[in-house]
Amino acid sequence: MGKIGRNEQCPCGSGKKFKHCCLPKEQAGIVPTSPEAAFKISLVSEIEAIVKVAGDRKQKIRELGVFILLATESGDAWLLEITDSDAVQLARKGEALEIPIDENPETIEINWSHTFDLAGKEFELTAYSDQVKSVMENYPVKEISASIKRIKKKFPSEVLDRVHVDPAEHKQSA
Repeated sequence: MGKIGRNEQCPCGSGKKFKHCCLPKEQAGIVPTSPEAAFKISLVSEIEAIVKVAGDRKQKIRELGVFILLATESGDAWLLEITDSDAVQLARKGEALEIPIDENPETIEINWSHTFDLAGKEFELTAYSDQVKSVMENYPVKEISASIKRIKKKFPSEVLDRVHVDPAEHKQSA
C-alpha cells in the first residue's frame, strides 16, 4: 500500500487532513504507521461507536470502506461486508458482544457468523454454523440497500474483487 500524502484525508476516519491529525502522532511514535493498522483502529472505534448507539436503542447506518455498520432500535448491531454479503452481530438487545476481529501485520480477519440478503423488503440472515435462516423484523432495508449502492459506486469492481485474501494464497506468500 502507498504512502499517505500530508494533504490527504487521514486514514483513521477523523475527516481531518493527515498532517493535522495522525502525522504528528506518527512522527512522535504514538500511532501505528501503516494504513492497515490505522484502518484496524478506525474499524474497531467505529464498531465500539455503533454498539453504543445500539445500546441507546437508536437506529444508525455508517459506511466504512466496504463495510456497513448497523444499529437498530431493538438494540441490535451488525457489521456487514458487501462483497460477499457477510455479517457478524456486534450487539444483541442493547448488550455488546465480543468483537470478532483477529489481525496480523498484513491482514485484518473478521470471523463472520452469517450471510445477509435483502429479499424484497426483508433483511434475511443465514447462519454459517447451521444454515438456519432468520428474517429480522423492522430492519432498515431501504437504507441498507442505498448504502450498498453508494459503496459499489464508490469502488471499482476490481478493487471490490481484491477485498478478500485466500488464506492458502496468503500463507504461501508469507
